[in-house]
Amino acid sequence: MTSAPATPVIDIRGLQRRFGRTEAVHGLDLTVPAGTCYGFFGRNGAGKTTTIKCLLNLLRPDSGTVRVFGLDPARDELEVKRRLAYVPDQVAFYPWMTARDALDYAASFRAHWNTTAEADLLDRFRLDVRKPVNGLSKGQRTQLALISAICADPELLVLDEPTSGLDPIVRREFIEAVIGAYQEADPGNRTVFVSTHLITEFEGLIDQFTIIENGRATLALDADEARSKFRKLRVRFAAEPPTLTVPGILRQSRAGREVEIVTNGAADQVLAELQRLRPEEIRSEALSLEEIFVVSSR
Repeated sequence: MTSAPATPVIDIRGLQRRFGRTEAVHGLDLTVPAGTCYGFFGRNGAGKTTTIKCLLNLLRPDSGTVRVFGLDPARDELEVKRRLAYVPDQVAFYPWMTARDALDYAASFRAHWNTTAEADLLDRFRLDVRKPVNGLSKGQRTQLALISAICADPELLVLDEPTSGLDPIVRREFIEAVIGAYQEADPGNRTVFVSTHLITEFEGLIDQFTIIENGRATLALDADEARSKFRKLRVRFAAEPPTLTVPGILRQSRAGREVEIVTNGAADQVLAELQRLRPEEIRSEALSLEEIFVVSSR
């Protein structure tokens, strides 16, 4: 007897949201399984933040359904928000508070607060809790928001461009150490949903992803499946290289006797055609998630 599939942490069906005549999200379907680090990729204005606000009941959908933990975030808002934490692109705190006050205020709304994680993160980020929040830099305010989110030990961590205000060294440490440690503390039960344009820096953490363009999902794949499907072939010929017309080629460019070809699920057919043409050398490599985003968004 097979067990029923686990309820997705996020399940969106046919989401539509307009602002006047502008259709910000159009017919979006998206499913985020528990325990994954899920990437939500798209250009500025693609509909990422609108989707997240619908998840959090900060905006109401015009049509479609949104479920978080199997619950309706409009009808079951308290239960949904009790189980998640959210860090927006632009964070704000009460200006009269110190960093210590802001952390204590956030902790007062939570049934559980991880003081060990708090001390560790404050040390990692070298944040002085005695400082007033209006005296912190943008990057430091982002760090404070991230600490507030992670110390609640939520089941779901929703991040909207979470590292845009951090310097490169702190950004990399946060992504690799902090998010990784957050999930490893309770494997299979902690989920990260991250909207970001810094795809390269999340490369090693992303399990699955959706690319959104003009409010529509254009590609949704498991990260390993995507790397297997999208290939880059570098080919050198003894003479002037030909132009290939094999289906599945997304892009090809020539530089002297060398050709670079990007394929989408057709690497074997393209390789067979290339070998028929007897090149001097063929090299094949997987595309990174950022390269996949670029070629899929053209």
